[in-house]
Amino acid sequence: MESDAGLADGPAEEAVGNAAFVLALLGRGLRDRAVLRAMERVPRARFAMPEHADLARRDLALPLPCGAAMTAPGTVARMLALLRVEPGQRVLEVGTGSGYVTALLAELGAAVTSLERYATLAEAARGRISPDAPVTVLHADGLAEAGEGTYDRVMVNGAVGALNPGWIAALAPAGRLVAGLGTPGGCRLTLYRHAPEGCETGPSVRLAGLVPGRALAL
Repeated sequence: MESDAGLADGPAEEAVGNAAFVLALLGRGLRDRAVLRAMERVPRARFAMPEHADLARRDLALPLPCGAAMTAPGTVARMLALLRVEPGQRVLEVGTGSGYVTALLAELGAAVTSLERYATLAEAARGRISPDAPVTVLHADGLAEAGEGTYDRVMVNGAVGALNPGWIAALAPAGRLVAGLGTPGGCRLTLYRHAPEGCETGPSVRLAGLVPGRALAL
């Protein structure tokens, strides 16, 4: 059974609640053990807005400032399983949001460069992520920028009509890029790899749309 306990949990209650949360995801057919372990160790409630922390252990999208949203954890788990992050890899994340997925990527052993269009969200995410985590959160438009160098993995936290050529150029030869391809109301989980594989589409998912335009000081 899922717990609705939020930020008031003590360490023992939080651990029990997180374990129940992961068991619920396992019951929905999510089997990647590395991803599930990371989700057990990184409490989603710490990244939710305080008024929604009691819903953090449910498989629901939750609102954030600036019109953004935390993706439902079941969808996050599917995206991370498809991404197949390995320890030591460099990951480019487009759309930091709350910083929850960023923290999960770091827990999986990645060195993360995360791009967030809204200054408010970028600053708040930096405050939630452990200062010891190998994470850099940049206030930048991920639809226009692609960090520096190449990345083993690219994680796009949102729905887009097409994959940005900059992301593809930044992807290492054996890399994997995961995004929602389509519109927010009807996008499909999509894995991109360089030729000959190309794009592989998966199940329909609900993701907020990424908004084009320059980074905003909001």
